[in-house]
Amino acid sequence: MSESSAEAVASAASAVVDAASATGAGWRRATGIAGAAIGVIAAGAAAGVALERMTVGRGMRARARLALDSTGPYGALRGTPGKAYADDGTELYYEVDDVEPQGGPPNRRRRLFGRKSPLPVTVVFSHGYCLTQDSWHFQRAALRGVVRTVHWDQRSHGRSARGAAQLRDGEPLTIDQLGRDLKAVIDAAVPEGPIVLVGHSMGGMTVMALAAQFPELIAERVVAAAFVGTSSGRLGEVNFGLPVAGVNAVRRVLPGVLKAMGQQAALVEKGRRVTADLFAGIIKRYSFASRDVDPAVARFAERMLEGTPIDVVAEFYPAFTDHDKTEALAHFTDMPVLVLAGIGDLVTPSEHSEAIADLLPDAELVLVSDAGHLVMLEHPEVVTDRLADLLTRAGAVPAGVTVGGYGSTSSSAQG
Repeated sequence: MSESSAEAVASAASAVVDAASATGAGWRRATGIAGAAIGVIAAGAAAGVALERMTVGRGMRARARLALDSTGPYGALRGTPGKAYADDGTELYYEVDDVEPQGGPPNRRRRLFGRKSPLPVTVVFSHGYCLTQDSWHFQRAALRGVVRTVHWDQRSHGRSARGAAQLRDGEPLTIDQLGRDLKAVIDAAVPEGPIVLVGHSMGGMTVMALAAQFPELIAERVVAAAFVGTSSGRLGEVNFGLPVAGVNAVRRVLPGVLKAMGQQAALVEKGRRVTADLFAGIIKRYSFASRDVDPAVARFAERMLEGTPIDVVAEFYPAFTDHDKTEALAHFTDMPVLVLAGIGDLVTPSEHSEAIADLLPDAELVLVSDAGHLVMLEHPEVVTDRLADLLTRAGAVPAGVTVGGYGSTSSSAQG
């Protein structure tokens, strides 16, 4: 996007802010702008991105989305449900996939982890901003029945309740709060035994916040950790692939845009539906880097992002600017750690993962070429393979782990 285009986007975003004080009619005029802007924000990016010209009719695109929604298998895995309660009373939803009786299907166990049964370890997965626990679909499928896993929805996301402190008291959302939420989930779902912590994007920040506030838990029970497409701080410097003028323009108006949108959530959501095609293009740009992502996977990611209400997007976004958990990484120095990111990630650039790895010199650093922010959906076979190796290094499973090509996102693979 050119600098002049970036300034134009900033002017348009400013118009949305100005409309916040207007009546319903003013907001109806601003709905289209807001709907477009929220697509960017929900993708964890910045306002304004150039899209390729769409050559397929809108009706055909709508029918294609419906077809993908009805046939896509992704996100259909369910486990034993449970509820945890945060320190402010927020109800947090989680699911547990237990090890199958007698160790599960023997052939599959040998394919993944060899002949010996794994140690009683629970792997806890934390998802990212505007996603849900289903974003770990491929990894969950690969480990199901072999290792005990816990998948949970962050507050105000997925099946978890809206943040009580935010709704009741108007308290700002903080990454520290998310760390305490994770502690509540662990207390409820994994009251004893060793733990492997896995976090993507905001989920990785949540893991860092847990370590900062509960270092004794990390020292006593956590045997390994994986940080996927995440950052320990300095997110305010991310340029989202925009030129300098564009970044400055976005930073100047984004706080006001978000506040305005959050105050008029119903109207913005209406505009968001109207601009679904623009939203889909933005999601693809900021979620994936390769050109041949399975359309069903791309639509799956789109549905998760669409499902995050605009007021939740607005509520969470400011917390990232204040996020700094660099010192908390020291609590992971004495255990196996995986740090993985897509080289084409525009939301949490791979340089942030390299910075994490620099502070954890014994960690395995994996930079995936041709991968964007949702690397676990774009190249699930790579992420699953490295997670399996992490479990091996942690002593949770026998050596010789292989996962083959399970979890390909090619159009011929259906989860």
